[in-house]
Amino acid sequence: MEIQNKHQSLTKLETPIFFNLSPLIRITLLCLYIALTVPLPFLAKVSSAPVPPWLLWIGIVFGVLAVYAALSERVILDEEKIQVAYPNWVPKFFRKGWSLAWEQIKDLKMRTTGQGGLVYYFITPSAEKAYLLPMRVAGFAKMVKIVEAKTGIDTTDIRPLSQPWMYLILLIFTMFLWLIDGWTIWTALSLGLID
Repeated sequence: MEIQNKHQSLTKLETPIFFNLSPLIRITLLCLYIALTVPLPFLAKVSSAPVPPWLLWIGIVFGVLAVYAALSERVILDEEKIQVAYPNWVPKFFRKGWSLAWEQIKDLKMRTTGQGGLVYYFITPSAEKAYLLPMRVAGFAKMVKIVEAKTGIDTTDIRPLSQPWMYLILLIFTMFLWLIDGWTIWTALSLGLID
């Protein structure tokens, strides 16, 4: 009885359900971007590079905004459709979302990535365009169960593209990179190499 009620609650969505990008993925990628770019203005100063450090700082700030915008993706499921959307402050030319009615979804097609992972695309009857199943959201298993309930497509074999432990390892190594960056910048400042 409980399983039947749970299935009915998945097929009948009273209010939209939101799935944001996993916080672990968001934090890891933002930290990695900062660790890779913040030393550049200091290196430009020490090496007398032709690009002024202030210009690199401006580029870094715009880069942080671009990375944050890309990581602000969210999936919205409601009674009629699945939708991938971005906040209003993200320009449409930079990141454009999509929307697909449940009745338009014919199948989920598996494809391998260049790194050997598996991704899935929603296929429509017209087959003019395929829509990538968002695979890095928090609550992925719940989202896939709702997709299965709304479309009738078997999703038992669908797994997230990356497991949380992969991003946790990347975050740990990123923190080591931050320590090395901090030590390098502090050493350069203490030796008077940077004003």
